[in-house]
Amino acid sequence: MKSKIFLLVFAFCLGFLPAQAQEQDYFQNPILAGFYPDPAITDDGNGNYYMVHSTFAFYPGIPIFHSTDLVNWKQIGNVLNRPEQVDLEGFGVSRAIFAPDISYNNGTFYVTCTIVDGKGNFVVTAEDPAGPWSNPVWLPEVQGIDPGLFFDDEKSYIVYNGAAPNNEPLYEGHRTIRMFEFDKEKLEVKGENRILVNGGVDISQEPVWAEGPRIYKENGYYYLMTAEGGTAVNHTEVVYRNKNIGDDFIPYEDNPILTQRHLDPERENPITSAGHADIVVGPDNEWYGVFLAVRPYEGDFYNTGRETFLAPVKWVNDWPVFDLGGEEIKYQYPLPEGVALDNTLFPLNGNFSFTKDFNDEELDLHWLFLRTVKNKWYSLTEKEDFLVMETRPETVSGTSNPSFIAHRQQHLTGEASVSLDFSTKKSNEKAGLIAFQNETHYYYICKSFAEGQEVIQLYKGSEDGEVLLKSAKLDSPESLVKLKVEFDEDLYKFSYKTEEDWKNLGGDLDGKYLSTRVAGGFVGAVLGMYTTSNGNTSRNKAAFDWFKYLGEDEVYSIQN
Repeated sequence: MKSKIFLLVFAFCLGFLPAQAQEQDYFQNPILAGFYPDPAITDDGNGNYYMVHSTFAFYPGIPIFHSTDLVNWKQIGNVLNRPEQVDLEGFGVSRAIFAPDISYNNGTFYVTCTIVDGKGNFVVTAEDPAGPWSNPVWLPEVQGIDPGLFFDDEKSYIVYNGAAPNNEPLYEGHRTIRMFEFDKEKLEVKGENRILVNGGVDISQEPVWAEGPRIYKENGYYYLMTAEGGTAVNHTEVVYRNKNIGDDFIPYEDNPILTQRHLDPERENPITSAGHADIVVGPDNEWYGVFLAVRPYEGDFYNTGRETFLAPVKWVNDWPVFDLGGEEIKYQYPLPEGVALDNTLFPLNGNFSFTKDFNDEELDLHWLFLRTVKNKWYSLTEKEDFLVMETRPETVSGTSNPSFIAHRQQHLTGEASVSLDFSTKKSNEKAGLIAFQNETHYYYICKSFAEGQEVIQLYKGSEDGEVLLKSAKLDSPESLVKLKVEFDEDLYKFSYKTEEDWKNLGGDLDGKYLSTRVAGGFVGAVLGMYTTSNGNTSRNKAAFDWFKYLGEDEVYSIQN
């Protein structure tokens, strides 16, 4: 663990720290750190920008952020936050809610999205982007993923990733970009299912996973922008255009307009896997693009998931091209003219810390559950200034909704800790702090009962079930215990204390086990509070006094 992290501990009493001191004429990338993949953005024409992201089997689904300047963002809601909208029971962690798109037209906001392994594609609407959003209207004719709307002067359209022509792929990953006309009043498709792109820019090169389509109208052209190459190190963004939306879309001769796939993977402080982009006019009347990318700590290992980045866009012979200031994506770009950093907002990037004391009436919007919460099993009022969670049979290894509430890991280097009030005399009952990537890849430090007394245990999730790594007897009869996880790239450490000194449990653990490369899937690691009775009925409860998070990554000190 980098020692300078501990210099930030004093800031916990402030609630959170703003981004690390930096030149005030730069914004920091990623603009949303941690697991915020597949960004889509729109504006309402009145200086307001709104952005959404994938959440897969986490709940509430599809966070929505607001900004007036593309730099300072605040979460204002979640699109799918009611059980009648979406039931995620039974979905794997990296399934369900894929790649939403947000658009605005004539006073109405629209979000289109896919429930993978579920009912498919849908659209929801709202007059206020903070909500409430309507229940989904399903679009059975749209067979694929990544639907997005485009509103032309007279007609509207929905574009999406679909199957190969005649459902006969020429190679693995062969997909198409397709389009229907869309009735924005009835919320249904009509007319022909038209193929806009077959395979990609050059099908002779066997391009894979054409997806995330967006259509724009500018400079007398219709532009179609899509991702290619899959959402890993070969990820790219490409663009096509035509003069009439009914004509063939012609690819830009200098595609791709955004990628990092050709750069040396051993370069210093790399940002990789860039793609799945969306572009918009900024407050300074210049163009900018948001896109996903990752910050690996070694090769292609990363635990923070796919994050959201922002970069300028320039126009070259009436083609939009990401203006990265060289080939590499930068950790900092100049602020749009007239924009200043707002350090009063809840932090989403840079180096920061925060403490949640659970003294509010509702949980903040950044907290995540696993799958839909149908019956409320937690309370902020039962015990003053505590978050009380019922110890229930459901587990994080299953595909239901366990007693689990987490925050995204947003840094490569940092720590999270909790204060827990929990007592038990049953070995199946546990409560504590979890570092979670998916059902089979997690570490869990908890308080439980074994051999006639209360213990602290450290578990590792695996495909063969939970494995007990280490256990320590508690000499103190006190129910209150503090638990901590420290992370430093591929190194994780878990500790506990009942008095003054932290005691490490389990030594140094392999952090790569929580990486996307090892665990698979599309999410990032999350850190949170979890209690379970492991399939048994229980009347017990766990009470958490506070949750603290602290992160400091060295790259945030780099001036590009």
